[in-house]
Amino acid sequence: MKRVFSGIKPTGHLTLGNYLGAMRRWVAVDQHQADALFSVVDLHALTVEHDPARVRRLSRQAATLLLAVGLDPERCTVFVQSHVDEHARLSYLLECVATDGEMRRMIQYKEKAVRERARGGSVRLSLLTYPVLMAADILAYGTDEVPVGEDQAQHVELARDVAVRFNQRYGHTFVVPRATSPGVAARVMNLQEPTSKMGKSDDVGPGIVYLLDEPDVVRKKVMRAVTDSGRDVVYDREERPGVANLLEILAACTGGNPEALSGVYESYGALKKDTAEAVVEVLRPVQQRHKELCADPGYVEGVLRDGADRARAMARPTVDAAYRAIGLLPAPSDTRAGAGAVVNAAR
Repeated sequence: MKRVFSGIKPTGHLTLGNYLGAMRRWVAVDQHQADALFSVVDLHALTVEHDPARVRRLSRQAATLLLAVGLDPERCTVFVQSHVDEHARLSYLLECVATDGEMRRMIQYKEKAVRERARGGSVRLSLLTYPVLMAADILAYGTDEVPVGEDQAQHVELARDVAVRFNQRYGHTFVVPRATSPGVAARVMNLQEPTSKMGKSDDVGPGIVYLLDEPDVVRKKVMRAVTDSGRDVVYDREERPGVANLLEILAACTGGNPEALSGVYESYGALKKDTAEAVVEVLRPVQQRHKELCADPGYVEGVLRDGADRARAMARPTVDAAYRAIGLLPAPSDTRAGAGAVVNAAR
């Protein structure tokens, strides 16, 4: 089976965009058709100013929601990135292969660095280099496919470039992955700013629907969504981005087609009402399952422990091979037996 890796960064509460654009596909397709790994990539949350307690809380919430949406630990591997040392081990090796120019061309680095400086903060080195850690996340597992939206495609291209370069210089070590793109509603937009992605890093804002929003909150946010000039319900992402966003959300929730749905409605109000109810119904079972899992934290802990063990067993051979290929001296195999054993081995 092909191997698939996907990650969720705990920088904010997970949103409807995360679910419709990625998580639902993971549940319906990837965990059944691939040897799939799903990780809470908590190390990536450290690239900007953060509250340690909040990162831990959001990491647990994200892991719980991965299970709540339907990922089955009997079918796939669910784990937390920092629980598997191979990610950090491989990241440094790949930094020795990637270039400064590649890092500085990353669109997300440019955008986040500007925002950080505008707030009067300093830009952390990890913000520049985290695409290499992302490449390590992918390459450590011999990943074949990485399902991503448009905003992350550049990072998968970097992983491909680094893998090819490493293989050429030091011998074939890594599978060269490819990006795959989900279909409709792959990029759910902000309800108040329909030309901007519905991002989870925004903690406040009426344009973001969170997976754990109460039904009345969801309805209020959707009913207040920005639409466009004119009264006709037309599906046109360029000229009518607000209406197009609502139609795509409704289509993703109901299994319909946004263009076909545009012909059903004569008013924005009716479209908003049906979209709000469709979102509420899609989120209802997720929220119920999340509530059940929160009442049984030992189960979630066990899933993450077992997932980390499986992930570690998959990643370690590749990372060890990369260490050997690049020229590092292998550690004595019996270092865990104590200093005496190391001395005897040396003799």
